[in-house]
Amino acid sequence: MLTSIVAGFTLGLSLILVIGAQNAFVLKQGLRGEHVFAVCLFCACSDALLIIMGITGINTAMQKLPWLEPLMRYGGALFLLIYGIRSFWAAFALNKGLNPAETPAQSLKKVLLICLAFTWLNPHVYLDTVGLIGTISTQYPDRFAFALGACSASVIFFFSLGYGARLLRPVLAKPKSWRILDFLIGVVMWVIAVSLLMS
Repeated sequence: MLTSIVAGFTLGLSLILVIGAQNAFVLKQGLRGEHVFAVCLFCACSDALLIIMGITGINTAMQKLPWLEPLMRYGGALFLLIYGIRSFWAAFALNKGLNPAETPAQSLKKVLLICLAFTWLNPHVYLDTVGLIGTISTQYPDRFAFALGACSASVIFFFSLGYGARLLRPVLAKPKSWRILDFLIGVVMWVIAVSLLMS
């Protein structure tokens, strides 16, 4: 059982450590100190659900719906392109530092809807979390323990990222640093969008 937990944890952590749109969003929310717990919890629960779907065989069901993959791919790319434009606009048009008093707060509903799009409109999450974890889990006798390890990696990672982001706040108090972050987030969004369109 312990071997399966460690294997699931290691695989889950290695897949989630890659910088992507969802991670960039969690980092930004952590830096802003806005709805951090809700965002981290939503991402961790979504990951857990996707892992369970992969282990219980939803990957087979997705192969029977050929229209679903292109729909998610183009929808996800469109969302990332639009969010990238927003990040570039913030980088070049705004002159802000990390001052919560000057930053307009977003509603919890809006933040979670954006988080939902980053999580569930990303076809890569289905390839990695559902497909890869689901496939590799078949090599272990205790698939529940494997899933537990992978889910634990998600919980630890997202809460560490969300709450650990505050360590960067002194650096990002300067408007120039925040503009650089917005620009880098825009680049990440567009690179992922282009990779989706070209795949």
